[in-house]
Amino acid sequence: MAGAYLLVFPLAIYLYLQKRWYVVSSFERGFMYFLVFLFFPGLLLFSPILNLRPKRRQPQG
Repeated sequence: MAGAYLLVFPLAIYLYLQKRWYVVSSFERGFMYFLVFLFFPGLLLFSPILNLRPKRRQPQG
């Protein structure tokens, strides 16, 4: 149970956030914030190795 709380659910939440972050409704964004609050310890464990920043843009010149 602790492994799921600290490892499995945070990875699933990370993938969900990465796919949906820029196209969510306000209700879904509130749900995302709730998930981050609920699984914060597990997400904190992965924070040094996972990156939510968008990909760097390459200017077309």
